[in-house]
Formats: sequence, C-alpha cells, structure tokens
Amino acid sequence: MKAERFWKKHWDEGLTDLDPARFETTYTELVRPIFRKFPEKPACAYFGRQVSYAELDRAANRFAHMLLTEGFQKGDVVGISLPNMPEYLFAWLGTLKAGCVVSGVSPLLTTAQVAYQLRDSNAKGFVTLDITFADKVPELTAQLEALRLIVTARAGSFLPGLEGKVTPIAGRTVSPFEEILEGGKYSTDEPGVEITPDDIAYLQYTGGTTGMPKGAMLSHRNCVADLLIYQTWLGWKEGEVTALCGFPFFHIAGIFVNANGIYLGGLQILIPNPRDTEHICAELEKYKPSLLVNVPALYQLLMANPKFRQMDHSHVETCISSASPFPEEAQREFEKIVGKGKLLENYGMSETSPLIVSNPVKGKKKLGTIGLPLLNTDIRLLDPETGREVAVGEPGEMCVKGPQVMVGYYGKPEETRNVIDADGYLHTGDVVVQDEEGYLRVVDRTKDMIIVSGFKVFSVKVEAILAEHPAIASVALIGIPNPERPGSELVKAFVQRDPGHAFEGDEAALMEDILAFARAKLAPYEVPKTVEFRKELPLTPVGKLDKKLLRREARGDAA
Repeated sequence: MKAERFWKKHWDEGLTDLDPARFETTYTELVRPIFRKFPEKPACAYFGRQVSYAELDRAANRFAHMLLTEGFQKGDVVGISLPNMPEYLFAWLGTLKAGCVVSGVSPLLTTAQVAYQLRDSNAKGFVTLDITFADKVPELTAQLEALRLIVTARAGSFLPGLEGKVTPIAGRTVSPFEEILEGGKYSTDEPGVEITPDDIAYLQYTGGTTGMPKGAMLSHRNCVADLLIYQTWLGWKEGEVTALCGFPFFHIAGIFVNANGIYLGGLQILIPNPRDTEHICAELEKYKPSLLVNVPALYQLLMANPKFRQMDHSHVETCISSASPFPEEAQREFEKIVGKGKLLENYGMSETSPLIVSNPVKGKKKLGTIGLPLLNTDIRLLDPETGREVAVGEPGEMCVKGPQVMVGYYGKPEETRNVIDADGYLHTGDVVVQDEEGYLRVVDRTKDMIIVSGFKVFSVKVEAILAEHPAIASVALIGIPNPERPGSELVKAFVQRDPGHAFEGDEAALMEDILAFARAKLAPYEVPKTVEFRKELPLTPVGKLDKKLLRREARGDAA
C-alpha cells in the first residue's frame, strides 16, 4: 500500500496545498485588480501593434454589452473561431464578463465539424474571420436555428491584402468587430452581471480521438483553482512575465496560458501561426520573452531553424512543454540550445482545466517525465484491465481528483459517468508509471496501447527509444490487425527522416538498420514488423502526432 500522496515531500520547499476558500471566486473578479494596477502596460503584442490593459478592458466591456444588447443571458455559449489575435482576447474576456460561456472552435475545422460543435453546445453566437464568412457562415446559419449572432474579425491584420466579403443574413445579427469597438454604441463600463464560482466559464471540446468530440464544462471555480495552484507552483511575480506561446487559444493550453498572463499583468506575444518559425524568431529577437510555451513537435520545428539555434536565449527563463510526450533525447538537444534546466514538462487535459502534473521549478527535474502531481491534486494508478491499483513502478491508467476536474460533459451524463468514478476520480485514459519519488512518465494512451500476442506494447516508450536512432527525426507507432491471429496486432512504425543525417544506402537498407537498432534495444514483441517512411508525419491542429489518421490510413491500406 503506497503512502498517501507520498510525492509531496519532493515538491519545492515551502509548497503546500492551498486553502480551497481561495477558489471561491470567478476569473473576472480575480483579474479585475490587474486592469486598475497596470492600465498603460501592454497586455499583448501582435505584428507590431500593442494593446494596453486599459484598451483590453474597454474592448471586452464593449463586447459584453453588445452580447447583452443582443439578448444574451448568463450561460449562453459563444463559439470563438479565430487565430491568436487581439480580437480573440476581446471576445474571450467580453464573453466571460457577460456571464456567458466561451467555446473555442478551431479555424481549421470543416464546416460540418464547426456545425457539429455549435449545435452540440447550443451556441447562440459565433466569432469568425471575414475570409471564412462566405465559405462557412451562410451554411451554418441554415443548419443552426439557435445561432443568432455572427461577429467577424479582419484577417487582413495578419494576412495583408486579404479581405472577405461579409453580407447580411436574414433573421441574424452580423457585426464586424470594428463596429463593436468604435464609437459610443456600446458602453466601456463593467457590465455588472452577477457571476458565481459555480457558473460555467468554458465549454472546451475534446479532440475526439474516439467518437465525436465532447464539451467539457469547466466552471469559474475549476479555472481559478488550477490557475492559483499553478502560479503558486511556479512562484512567478506579478508584472514580470513576457510570454510567447504557440498554443492556439481555442485549445485549453492556449487559453490557460492567456488567462495566467492576464492574471500576472504580463505581456503576451500573440502567434497566429505557430509553424511560422521565421516570424517566431523575429518576435523572440524583438521582445526577448522570459517564457516560451509549446507542444513538443513545434519546439522541434524551432530547433530545425538555424536562426533559433544561433540566437541568444539568455532572456528565456522557462520553456514549458505540454500536450504530448517530448522524447528525452530531443529534450537534451533542446536544452543545449536554450540552456540547461530551462525546460519544464507538465501534463494536463481539457477535462482538468488543464494542469494536473508538473516538474518542480527549483527542485529536481527529471527529463522524460511529466513531473509530480500538483498541489490540491490526488491521483490513483489503476490497471486498465482489472481496475486494481498498481504498485510503484508498474504501468496504470492515471485517475485524478482535485478542484480543477470538470463539472462534466455538456448534455452527456452517461459519458460523464464513464470517466468520473463513484469516488470522484477522473479516468484520464493515459497509462503512466510512477517512480519511488512520485515522478510520472507517460507510456501510452489506453487507446494507443498495442496488444501483440497478449503482450502490451506501450507506444510512447518504444517511440522514445527509436527516436535515438540518428536517422529518425520523428516517429509514430500504431497497431494494425494481425490477419493470422485475430485479436492480436502488428506493430507498425511511421518514420520521418532527419534531413541532416546522411545514410549510405537506399530506404530498404535504412529500414533494416532501424530494425536492427530496435532489436538490440527492445523486447521482440515491441520491435516493429514494418517501417514506413514519410516526408512529414501528420499533426493535429495543435501540433500533436495524428495517430488517428495514421491508423485509418494503415488499416484502410490493409483492407
């Protein structure tokens, strides 16, 4: 039997659980003093344009009053489908001030996918770019009776010369953003809507790796708790953080970094396209941020840019990595560029507001691990098959309990009961191993685990080992049905080659070299049966490896 929360003794010195009474407020109330304290300080920078805290506050108030004028009531949902730009911040904060619910919508979704999310959330409002208006909005409004307000932002602010045609739609209000912000049509005063900690702040849709996406209901209490827990963990000081984050605001990590940035009175450098490493390098040189936040695949894109490798990174204090595993060898290479000890890997999910686990800031960081459970957070590791708690050092599904765990899935009580057990623990779907000090290492998603003749193959572990091969830049492992053994799978590796590595021989010779490398380091059942080379591996809109697409392609080919 493990000692209760034995990992606490490895937290940084002085850390202890927070008084839950501190969580009994709303996000808008929590950050209100910041706007009074730093009115002239820039809140965000965007292609040379800076928006002060006073400007952000006034714009958000105008957006909130616009919603109220249009008949929006507390709890109504507003879908925001924009890249990271100031208008996203105006709409996000304005929606919260009006007591309404923010639901981030990826601009990369198809019209059918957007329609699903807006219909499932019963959204009353939708904020989008003018260049996508003609392609999506008329079709959406024809399908969605509840959708009565469309607000458009100018894509020309980051794509000069592009302008979309925005036209009236019968029975709906269509409003360009500049009409909301300019003139005296809407008040800049606080809207005065009474909001409680129990009210829902976000309806955050999951990625839908299995089945259709679900909307995780995150209350103001959930969001405030996770923010205060993480800021206590970090120990950062108000007014001293300049952040550059590649996560999009429609993703829980992006909006969390944004919410933290506002709470700290910091400057955020907005990045609409995280794959544009040239632009990121230019912003790094100009603003010299103290904080970088990214998904591992996008850090690796930066590492591939010679400008990033040659820059002075002495101003960078912390590089946070989240959302997917960062191979240990790649972490070491990254720290050679930015500085040793600067990488802080952590773990979260949409359903937990999002953070659950992080490496310590001052104490021991273990590369390749996601760190220790955070303050006020408890975990259990359960065998995915038996449901029994596993011993230290054995793999088990991580189940988490804490004030950041969602209220439930919107309109899906059965789905909620499937993931939150009778003891209040959320089943994350991630298989992890915890060492004797409490540090956690992700070995797989329960859905990605490969079964080979009864043996469990943890893809994350095998990928990390294969990534040590000098010819491999990126690798993704999947299981495909074994036609000779029903119920068993074959391991298949998709490999993106490292362009900087010269290999003498053709792809067949390289494949054999990789397999020989694998046989020397892995158990026989873990060694891939086939290797497929790809120029690039597919990524989700956030930058994670898209194994769902690879499985679909591989199994389609097999069929």
